[in-house]
Formats: sequence, C-alpha cells, structure tokens
Amino acid sequence: MCKAVAEGATTRNRSGKRAANLESLESSGAAIHRRGKRSQIRLRNLSGTKDRGVSRLRLTLFIAGRQTLKMTQKTVLHDAHRRLGAKMVDFGGWDMPLHYGSQLEEHHAVRRDCGMFDVSHICAVDIAGQDARAFLLRLLANNVDKLKQAGKALYSAMLNDGGGVVDDLIVYYLDDTHFRVVINAATTEKDLAWMAARLADWKFDTSITARRNLAMIAVQGPHAREKVWQVLPESRAASAGIGPFCAVVVGDFFIASTGYTGEDGFEITLPAAKAEAFWQALVEAGVQPCGLGARDTLRLEAGMNLYGQDMDETVSPLDAGLAWTVDLVTARDFVGKAALLKNGQRRKLVGLVLLDKGVLRAHQKVITALGDGEITSGTFSPTMQQSIALARLPLGVLAGDTVHVDIRDKQLAAKVVRPPFVRNGKILVDFLEKTT
Repeated sequence: MCKAVAEGATTRNRSGKRAANLESLESSGAAIHRRGKRSQIRLRNLSGTKDRGVSRLRLTLFIAGRQTLKMTQKTVLHDAHRRLGAKMVDFGGWDMPLHYGSQLEEHHAVRRDCGMFDVSHICAVDIAGQDARAFLLRLLANNVDKLKQAGKALYSAMLNDGGGVVDDLIVYYLDDTHFRVVINAATTEKDLAWMAARLADWKFDTSITARRNLAMIAVQGPHAREKVWQVLPESRAASAGIGPFCAVVVGDFFIASTGYTGEDGFEITLPAAKAEAFWQALVEAGVQPCGLGARDTLRLEAGMNLYGQDMDETVSPLDAGLAWTVDLVTARDFVGKAALLKNGQRRKLVGLVLLDKGVLRAHQKVITALGDGEITSGTFSPTMQQSIALARLPLGVLAGDTVHVDIRDKQLAAKVVRPPFVRNGKILVDFLEKTT
C-alpha cells in the first residue's frame, strides 16, 4: 500500500553510519548587499529540485543598516484562493486564506453541509526502512505497535527530554517498513531537524523524507464523503467503509478519514500538480471553500488543541489534555518518558463556557477557588452562540464548577465543562443560563 517512491528532503542512517544532514534550512550562497540596498535572494528548497508544491517569495529588508529576512510561502492553490476573492493573511510564514467573504457562513457550511480547506502548508513526512517502526517507537509518546492494519493511523505527541511537546502529529502505518507522519506547518523545519538529530544519535536503518511534492485538501462536513465521491467516483469502493483514523490509497490519492473540525470527511493528499484541478472540481460540485478563521472556530468547538497555543515545548501532554495519547503502560522507553514519570500531571486542560456577556480569548486569567489558571484558546462559538474556551487550571477544578475570567478588569462567570463542545453538528455540553 502506498508504494510510490518518496521525493523531497531525505536524511538517512544505515548500518551505524551517521545520518546525512538535511539540506540547509537557511539560504545558501545568497548575496546580500552590505550598504542597506534591497536585494532579492533565492532559498534552495530541501529537495534540491524545483519545488512543485510550494513557491516562496523572498525579500530582504534593511532597516537602519540591519538585515531582516522575511519569507512568505505559498501553497500550490494560492492563485485559486486569489481568484475566489479570499482575504489572505500570514499564518506562520504562509500566505493563507482567512475567509472567502464570510467566516460565519463557512463555519456553518462545514457543520451543516460541506466545506473544504487548503492544508497544503502541512507537511507529510515518510519514515521508511528496516528500523522505521523501532525509530517511531522511541521517538513518539504514543505506541505505534498499536498500528497493525495498513492505513491505520494514530495521534501522538513528539516530546523533548523534559517532557514538553515538540509537536503533535498523526502517524499512518503503510507497511512494516513504511510510515507516514503528518506534522504542523509552523514547526516543519524544527521537527525535521529534531527527527534527523535523533536518527543520528540512535543509528537506525531508516530514512526521513519530507514530501514537498504533495498537496493536501481537507473536505469536511456531513456531506463531505458524497461530494468527494462525486468528483472522484473511483474512490468510493475503497473509502466507503473506512472508520475514523484510517486511510486508503486510490491511484495518486491518499484518502484519510481524519480532520480538524469535529465533522466527518476526508483529508486528501495528492500530487501538487493535480491539486488545483481537484480543488476546482470540488468547487463546481458545490463544496464551500473555507479559510483559517472557520477552521479555528470549528476545531475549538471540537475541543482540539492548537500547537503553539494549547501546548508547546514547555507544556507536558499530561497538562494539555493529551494523556490519552501517551503510553505509560508498557515498558517501552521514549523521549520524554522519564520526565513525565517524574513530574506527573500538574495542571488540567478543561473547557469553559462564558455565562456573562463577553468573549473569551487566549491568555485571559481564570480565577478559581484552588488558584489561578489561564485560557489557552478562546472564541465565540457560532454553533452554540456562546463564548467558549480551553483553559489550563489547577487539578482540583471539576466539570460543573463556576470560575471567573478576568476580562477588562471585570470578573465574568464561566462554567467548567468537558470538551468537546460540538461534534457532528450536535452541542455536547450543558451550561447554566446566562446570569443577569
């Protein structure tokens, strides 16, 4: 399954030899003017060949004699977004659509019908070789020995030695010598460097290949599958029966039943050269293009963490609501395990529903009877018509408790709930009526 030869940046360690470095993540041989003049420079992509999946704008700005490099990356669908009138914003160095006119309509389209997202900024990484499984067993907090069926996937954190989250990711089992890991866009270069360093230390017979030649489109919503089958009818037979966290390969299409919205649907990885035609076919089939704004409100309603907000390298997965992704039961050792066993869980990630008027936002202080906490992600829920948040609070705080959030020097009441707030179009939490 999925036998295509991997293309992109590769680091390999065979028979005890030190792994070759990934190609430089910085510009190589770039000429920079010393006198404060503006200079265009070109950064070589990791594959060393023309990158079909990503184009990059590179501009060196000089302010008061100091040089600052600003790099904006584009997905292969960038021109398609522009033609559809998307409002584009910088997202972790990528020029991405925020919305196509109405974030609210896009949110509701996913909950009620079908929407799609360009997630080609996210990087697929192929882990292949005789020791691929052994490498991931040592690298990840979750246990890839759970994966025995081709196409099956699991969610995991990749930790540092202190037990902090380097990144959260999805890993797919393709066969005994081939796994695919999907990592976050903003952490791609950091993740690749971390993996390469571990591979060099452990000397496994394994390769790490960043698939820069691929694009990814997430089609989500109660009618998502039917829309995909309408555009790609040959995929129906293979994908109709797959459950959550599974994938099948249909020709050039890697079709996974994963997502970041709390709705049914597929995340489809395909050759970058075919992405625009597939995107346009979905548009013509009536699928609503959606931007980052709706993606964020949907994932927060679904109670899904966002790396960099709800957890990072300073936060343990046990304190980020991710204990279910950590294997502390088996004797298997992995990076960060010793720190997790030593420190245990110190805080808990909970859901909040605001009972007063206002909007919950990240970094607002939460006041509880057991001490203060902090909101990690907050928004106004279009489905619930209520302000909601994820917050890291003292361990003794329980679902059903009333806490207070410091908003503009006012302490507003909020109810503690167990996320998710919304899944498959249904509100899953109960909350008290608003206070007067």
